[in-house]
Amino acid sequence: MENLSNISVIRDVLSRHGFSFSKGLGQNFLINPTVCPRMAEMGNAKPGWGIIEIGAGVGVLTAELARRADKVVCIEIDSRLLPEFDNIKIVNEDVLKVDLHRLIEQEFAGMPVAVCANLPYYITSPIIMNLLEAHLPIASLTVMVQKEAAARLCAEPGSREVGAVSIAVRYYSDPKILFQVSRG
Repeated sequence: MENLSNISVIRDVLSRHGFSFSKGLGQNFLINPTVCPRMAEMGNAKPGWGIIEIGAGVGVLTAELARRADKVVCIEIDSRLLPEFDNIKIVNEDVLKVDLHRLIEQEFAGMPVAVCANLPYYITSPIIMNLLEAHLPIASLTVMVQKEAAARLCAEPGSREVGAVSIAVRYYSDPKILFQVSRG
């Protein structure tokens, strides 16, 4: 398997497949070799577990999830990005339109399930709220978001950053910032 954390390898793969980033999909791929393993570990990717990944991208986080969890189901809207691994199933759809209860029932019967994703800024709140309001049988939801979005999602009531989404997220969960990632 190619080293998807190496920018030269990524450029070569994207060039070979004639891929260009879609601004409309907010594509910004995470390839930092230290972030994805840490995210996978903190996101409950471990033996006996099932993971739903939203937006597989070029597969760097996907590979880390697949190394740790028994099964990974990636929901990827861009049909140009469909990584392949032995314990991974790709669902080529919009996560906001997928029947996640049915997906969990069909793909992860009897397994604890967690969600892990690197979310684009423009769709962060709708995806998180959709997941929380659906009352899914998931143990955790671990997402990489822009620093400003994380501050808003985890804002304490009464703070300057608090808003409707902050209160809604707190109603359904106990949000916390796990670690920061540098811009580079």
